[in-house]
Amino acid sequence: MNSVSDLQWLLWAIPLSVAILVGLGWWLRGFEQRQWRLAASNTPQAHFRGLNHLLNEQHDEAIDSFIEAVQHDPETSELHFALGNLFRRRGDYDRAVRVHEHLLRRGDLKLLERQRAQHELARDFLKAGLLDRAEEALHALEGSAHEEEARLALLSIYERARDWEKAISVAQKLDGGPHGSFSSRMAHYHCELAALDAKHERLAAASDHIHAALHLDPQHTRAHIDLAKLQYHQGLVREAIQTLQRAAQRQPASLPLMSHLLASWGGSHPDHAPLALEILSQQPRNLPSTDVTMSRLKLAPEQAAALLEEHLSHEPSLAIAAQCLQGVREALPAHVLDTINRAASPLQRYRCAACGFEAHTYFWQCPGCQAWDSFPNRRVEEL
Repeated sequence: MNSVSDLQWLLWAIPLSVAILVGLGWWLRGFEQRQWRLAASNTPQAHFRGLNHLLNEQHDEAIDSFIEAVQHDPETSELHFALGNLFRRRGDYDRAVRVHEHLLRRGDLKLLERQRAQHELARDFLKAGLLDRAEEALHALEGSAHEEEARLALLSIYERARDWEKAISVAQKLDGGPHGSFSSRMAHYHCELAALDAKHERLAAASDHIHAALHLDPQHTRAHIDLAKLQYHQGLVREAIQTLQRAAQRQPASLPLMSHLLASWGGSHPDHAPLALEILSQQPRNLPSTDVTMSRLKLAPEQAAALLEEHLSHEPSLAIAAQCLQGVREALPAHVLDTINRAASPLQRYRCAACGFEAHTYFWQCPGCQAWDSFPNRRVEEL
């Protein structure tokens, strides 16, 4: 009899339990909706107006709405971040700084939000051009979630200030991290320091920096060229030319960048002209270079016709064509050769592959976008 009663009770308990669970689910759903409506009603309308203005690219109106929203809820950090970023985008850096400094003074701010506010403050100073204050703010991010970004920004500051020692220190920390190798860039920094030392006749210190650059990047073209210049300055002409020879063997594409040095040194020291000419002759015939061809002409003018014909047979060039016409300039109207030279001049520039900046001089760092090694070794006409 007891077993029958237990079974009846079980049959009643199962649907009752299901009904309770379903009812609890509906109640929780209704509670969640009430909470959402309550949160929405507590959100200032100014917040939504600000978002609407922001979506419509109405930055001034968005700023006014966010200011109103912050006044209603001064503890909301996200509104402060949005307001600070809007100030910075509009160029109102003083107000952006005040917003982010206000966030940093709050004692209830969580660690990640405090680091974020510090990072935004550093960006304010950078945009405003206050590099000393930006540097201080960026140093405060060491060990934070924004550490890598801060180091990159510091590196940019030190490059702009040409503070190469500090740039090396920061690049060493970045090297091998998420942004890859900084060996080549550090080699450039050492070359910059070597140039300063050489300018002030500190030749031993200049040599140390150049060898430090080569230790960081044995294939570094600039370091080899700078080493050769230093050797030539010390009267070691043959050693200087041999240094360029080794560089050309390691990096054949770099020969155009050192061709004018070989032509100059070989021309000033006839005993070394054959070696310089031999190095210049290593340029592949199917990939002629205007710089290399012109340098060979200076060292071997008797071969002018053959050299010019060889160049033009592999690659059309206005500059080389103008050089060919020099021999018959008396038979040409004066304006013809002048026209060709003027047409060839823009084509003899170097062009930055990153930003398109053009210059007649080769730069290791682009003056336009500050990128390193962004200029191809060949001129615009040859690209």
